[in-house]
Amino acid sequence: MHQIRYFLAVARTLNFTRAAEECNVAQPSLSRAIGKLEDELGGFLFRRERSLTHLTELGRLMLPLLQQSYDSALAAKTLAESFHNGSCSPLHLALSSTINLAILVHPLTELLNAFPGLELKFFRGSADEIADALKNGTSELAVAGPLAQHWERFDKWRLFDEGYRLVINVANPLSKKDMIRLDELSQLRLLMRGYCEQADELSDLLASRGIVVSSSNVVASDQDLIDLLEADVGVGILPQTAHTTSNLKSISIEELEFDRTVYLYAVGGRQRSPAAAGLEKLLRTADWCAAIPGLNDGQAALIDSRAA
Repeated sequence: MHQIRYFLAVARTLNFTRAAEECNVAQPSLSRAIGKLEDELGGFLFRRERSLTHLTELGRLMLPLLQQSYDSALAAKTLAESFHNGSCSPLHLALSSTINLAILVHPLTELLNAFPGLELKFFRGSADEIADALKNGTSELAVAGPLAQHWERFDKWRLFDEGYRLVINVANPLSKKDMIRLDELSQLRLLMRGYCEQADELSDLLASRGIVVSSSNVVASDQDLIDLLEADVGVGILPQTAHTTSNLKSISIEELEFDRTVYLYAVGGRQRSPAAAGLEKLLRTADWCAAIPGLNDGQAALIDSRAA
């Protein structure tokens, strides 16, 4: 790279003495370095004349390529320095398909203020896919409900607890109610979220109360569920923080003793990037009850699965 840098200086100044001064090197050293580059490339790069030094045909051909190589090397060095000081680095964050990204916007905005060059890379998936992403290192942190997979290296921090509500189209006569009895669900077309971390648990609870959900009423994403609810083709049971629209209403379900805890997950003992460490701190210290009205009160606490 020194040889290329010296070559570019001479190509710009067309003067070996001035180029050596710019590069802060003795002229003989600069000349020897360019000579080595010429040996490697198999020909002269300059016609050396006192006041008329100029590029040879080979030198003109090599100039744009060597300039590009030098610029790329500088960019790589700058990127590496930015990565190490945390000003420019990717953050790989896994989110369960059941997590509403809106609840993370504020901490992510704070993180971007601290790391202006941060590259956010999100991964959405099921509970098993989230666990795999953490295990294989494709995601540094994850936000999800309870994960079925247990691994001794998983660390998790409780962020907040939330209940579930019945979500219904405002055009439905039941939307006039503020609360519905659990047994009334048997008379409704209940659309279930098969991708939810607690889908089986919720189905078992409903079945114990005589409410059987047809397998034909299982949706594949929250967006699909919202679209169907807006078309008033059924009702859904969603966590409090789930995204809804003005055409939908959330109703409490009497006697539904069912909630979930949302956790921040990481792999214990694995080094995290400055951005990941920053986001971990922001999420663990956030006042979720103030940010999301109606949540169950509780303090974020470390739950180390290795000690559980």
